Formats: sequence, structure tokens, C-alpha cells
Amino acid sequence: MDSKILASIEGKKRTLDQFRPLPPALIEKLRDEFALEWTFNTNALEGNTLSLQETDLVINRGVTIGGKSLKEHFEAINHIGAVKYLYRFSAKKEAFSEEFILRLHKFILTNIDDASAGSYRHHNVRILGSYHLPPNAQKIGKLMREFVDWYYLNDKSLSVAELSAQVHYRLVHIHPFLDGNGRTARLLMNLVLIQNGYPPAVIMNLDRKKYYRVLKEADLGKAEPFENFIGKSIERSLVIYLNTIVPPQNRKKEKQGYISLQEATKYCEYSQEYLSLLARTGKLAAVKFGRNWMTTPEAVREYLGEHQNSKSPGTRSKIKS
Repeated sequence: MDSKILASIEGKKRTLDQFRPLPPALIEKLRDEFALEWTFNTNALEGNTLSLQETDLVINRGVTIGGKSLKEHFEAINHIGAVKYLYRFSAKKEAFSEEFILRLHKFILTNIDDASAGSYRHHNVRILGSYHLPPNAQKIGKLMREFVDWYYLNDKSLSVAELSAQVHYRLVHIHPFLDGNGRTARLLMNLVLIQNGYPPAVIMNLDRKKYYRVLKEADLGKAEPFENFIGKSIERSLVIYLNTIVPPQNRKKEKQGYISLQEATKYCEYSQEYLSLLARTGKLAAVKFGRNWMTTPEAVREYLGEHQNSKSPGTRSKIKS
């Protein structure tokens, strides 16, 4: 992982630790907010079409969303159950094990594919669009035992950020399940973070293309782009936590790397109002601090790169009028 990203992560973690112990009510509030965002994004990455608001209605109010499949509803319900189980497991300081990974996977596929839930695959598979051919199904048991052994050989020598990224990548590389590998890998990544006092990292559906691109690069032997991508996700969560916890007079420095939407207009031809619309609709990577959306110059440039031909030069004036 890039040394600057790692130093920024560890510096923010030290700042967070200065405010511990955190009030129980605040911890619960942050966990609930992250669990919702995490569940929405991890399922959206796999093709679930529930919006963030619909995911909230399904998991917190038990509402059935018209026009959405039963499978999509169960994906939301199952994942929030897996998150709660992960927190209970972490609190008990239980051992990282194959048994735990299988139980976590069972949460993901219950009522969706009960025959495969909590079981390694017995068939060979291919990953569409990937350079990587997953191992033969007969090798899965041995590879998963080696995966757990690798974890205990490296859990003290690697930084927490690097360990979490490696846990994620190594599981998807083995691809031990017929379905649910990505969601299980992201849960395991966050187990590493949570057990070490970090907030969970949420891989945003907005970053889907970049996420799969850096995974492909890792398959080709270039691990650092993937680790840096995960590092940025960890850093984002730390910024959100610190903005909630740090007293208002000290918050400015904790928004390092983030800019207001007004500042973001300097990097594009869009108005602040249009950027706000993009942020609210999930088209521009942004974080909400209180009532205000914040983004990064990099996020604006990435949006422009993907939509450079979709807006006319007059968009800004049209939005303002």
C-alpha cells in the first residue's frame, strides 16, 4: 500500500482513539448508518437494484418494494443479518476460522440458495470478464485451510489496512463459493478492521468500474492499486467517524482531502446545484458532513472522465437559470 495513504489512515486512527471510549448511543448510531450504506452498496455491486432508500425500508421497516424481486429483498435482509453477526463475533473475540467464514456465507444465501449456503462449491467455475480462472473445486478445502493459516502468519506483521485488503483479495481469488464470494470477502475485510478498532470500509457502487479494474490488476500481479483502493475506502470511513466525533471547532482538518461542492465547481463547468443533485442521486462520489455534501477533486475528475460527452458546455448556465 502506498506509504502516504497508509500514514494518513494510521494518523486518523490515532486521532479516533483519542476520543475513546465513545458514547454507546453514538456507536449504535454510527453502526446503523454504516450498516445501511454497506448493505446497499455491497448488494448493488452484485446487481441488486434496490435503492438506498428502498434498502432502508426493507431492512428497518419490513416493507416490501413493488416491482423488486424476492431475491433482492432477501439479499438486503440477509446481509444486515450477516453484519450483526459479524459484530457479535468480533465482540466475543472469537477466532478467525473456516467455520466462521462458512457461517457468514450461510447468512448471505439463506432463502436464496439454501443448497449452497454455507458450503464450498463442488463445481468448477469461470468469472465473466476476469483474467483469473478460479481453482479446481477439489482444491477448495486445502486452499481455504491455507488461507486461514496465512491470516495467522501475517495478522501481526502486516498493517491492519494491508491485512484487510489482502484478506479480501485472497478470498475472491480462491472463489470458494458458487455465489456470494464478493459479499463474503467484503464482510471478512471489515471483520479485520472492526476487530482492530476501525470503522467498516464501504466500497461504493459508484466505484464499481474502478473496483473491478483494480481486482483485475491484482490478478495480473499488480497488488498495490487494489490495496490503495481499499485504503481510500478505509480512509473515507475514518473521515466520517471523525467528523461525527471531533468537536466542531476542530473538524476542518479532519476533512482533509474533501472539498465543498462550491469549491468543486472550480474543477468543472457544473453549478453547485447540479453537483448537489449528482451527490444526492449517487452519481458523484461524495460524503455528507452534517447538512453539507463534500467531495474530492479526484471524484469530480472521474465523473467528468466518464461523462465528458454527455453534457453540453451550456449545462452550468442552464442549471443556474
